[in-house]
Amino acid sequence: MKTRLAAAMAAIAITAAATPAFAQEEESGPITVTGTAALASEYRFRGVSMTDKEMTVQAGATVSHESGLYVGTWASNLAGWGTFLGANMELDIYGGYKVPVGDVTLDVGLTWYMYPGGLDTTDFAEPYVKVSGTAGPASVLVGVAYAPKQESLGKWYNSGASAVTGVYDNPGAKADNLYIWTDVAAGIPDTALTLKGHVGYSKSGNDGLGPQGTAVSPTGEYVDWLVGADYVLGPVTLGVAYVDTDISTAESAYLQPNFSSTKDGSSIAGSRVVVSATVAF
Repeated sequence: MKTRLAAAMAAIAITAAATPAFAQEEESGPITVTGTAALASEYRFRGVSMTDKEMTVQAGATVSHESGLYVGTWASNLAGWGTFLGANMELDIYGGYKVPVGDVTLDVGLTWYMYPGGLDTTDFAEPYVKVSGTAGPASVLVGVAYAPKQESLGKWYNSGASAVTGVYDNPGAKADNLYIWTDVAAGIPDTALTLKGHVGYSKSGNDGLGPQGTAVSPTGEYVDWLVGADYVLGPVTLGVAYVDTDISTAESAYLQPNFSSTKDGSSIAGSRVVVSATVAF
């Protein structure tokens, strides 16, 4: 796994890809408000489809203070793996503090993942630390997110077959989750085109299925990556990205039938081209 992680990170570094700033800022005294609304062919969370390999509508907004404090929210529809009854919706609430430290920017905060109308045991909190800066013509971000032991991350089912029966094997079980990632950025001079790239490594004791038949780190340990490009066309950013993971069919077999498309049974963690259109406000 470590070898595959190193190889993926090297590939991203060579590509020198980037994610542009999606949100336009409207300043009013010490307060800045930013927001986005997006339509995409699929919602991938850490490389895994959360919309059954179908389209998604997403929106978010952030309120920032000149001191570096900020709070915000982001939402998306869900389908297939990752749904938790209720509204089949993910609603994230986040807040933190961002401050310059020498030549880099330090960002420390927490995200609360909520699934309105679903079981209370499916919500979870995840603190994070991000450091961003520049390296030559590229911008670079390195992040670490660690969710401490919580029931929503626990291995309540031993297999996908157990989840189908609806009878818990390990009710009340708790587990933690560690996610480390890197994003790199490089715009093409004199164009509206930006290359982008990402690689992430997930490590968790949650190597099975959570309370509602899912898991943040599906196979306990895996690598996800993304390479693509964005093109700014007025207020709209058009994006295309190739997304993949190193989760094999054999590695995810014990999660079936949950961990597959409800339409054709194909892997929801396999390679996929995702296209999107994002409006900033």
